[in-house]
Amino acid sequence: MSETFLTAKPAPEAEGLLKRFVDLAHPRLGTEVVSATDDFFADKSRMISPEPAIFIPGKYDDHGKWMDGWESRRKRTPGHDHAVIRLGQRGTIHAIDIDTAFFTGNYPPAAEIEVADTDDVPSEADWSVLVPRMDLKGDSHHVVETDASRPWRWLRLHIHPDGGVARLRVYGRIAKDWDGVDGSETLDLAALVNGGTAIAWNDAHYGAPANILAPGRGVNMGDGWETARRRRPGNDWCILKLGHAGTIERISIDTAHYKGNYPDRFSLKAAKLTHDPLPEDAEADSADWPLLLPETKLAADAVKDIESLRPVGPVTHVRLDIFPDGGVSRLRLFGRKA
Repeated sequence: MSETFLTAKPAPEAEGLLKRFVDLAHPRLGTEVVSATDDFFADKSRMISPEPAIFIPGKYDDHGKWMDGWESRRKRTPGHDHAVIRLGQRGTIHAIDIDTAFFTGNYPPAAEIEVADTDDVPSEADWSVLVPRMDLKGDSHHVVETDASRPWRWLRLHIHPDGGVARLRVYGRIAKDWDGVDGSETLDLAALVNGGTAIAWNDAHYGAPANILAPGRGVNMGDGWETARRRRPGNDWCILKLGHAGTIERISIDTAHYKGNYPDRFSLKAAKLTHDPLPEDAEADSADWPLLLPETKLAADAVKDIESLRPVGPVTHVRLDIFPDGGVSRLRLFGRKA
């Protein structure tokens, strides 16, 4: 096997989508490719790998050329292939990216996507078309905006008639059912899995702010929010929207993997709003929010737990300020639903 490999380039519009939304197809959220009509050449599970697709010249297995994605065999019977994906977290879908990176003579000429919202495996009557049949190109991204008016749990990707898809990205927002959450239960109000999201920031050069709300600890320095080196006065910031209004009682901030580039200090402000601030107005609108936690020192590659917070009551949004710049891996805002 060759030691060298090529890495697929992200689509510029997909990079922007990932900063504004969550990839609902990410395995860390519990998403699985549960079935495929055929995955002879390349296992269906590779299609939702979080890393960009790679191509390794000279790598073969028992079935032929090894490809990083889902690839079915050449179809010799009527019909077409499809794969079924169960989202780990039910959510609204704002855009889809069907990526055929490195599939040049073996990509599907066309694809379509159906969705369903059932607890168990959908029946044929449960499926609805989200992305109508569209033409595909080889070694290309196909980013399509979708109707995000309601949440979904299942996707079915049809490829016509066969071939390979390197990656499927599903950009959206998690729709947690808060009706079943007791007001006395303590949970992370800002967690991605609870519907938390990042809505505004001044810099996201090295990583999306929403990463700091993801499950588990960061896997590396790229799995967090890191700003460029600041060469002017001031500090960097981001604004987070909680999954539900609530009272924050304790916090945990993690600078895992950030050793020479962690922020020296951080602070938190919070407010209860009836609507999200516009991105262009967010910095000014949030400047005078009540202080939840004053400037507090941070350390490299470490978790800091804080239980002494100022009483600001129920809030919907939090502003994280880092001084002056740097990287944060995770932020947990534990509290109770209002």
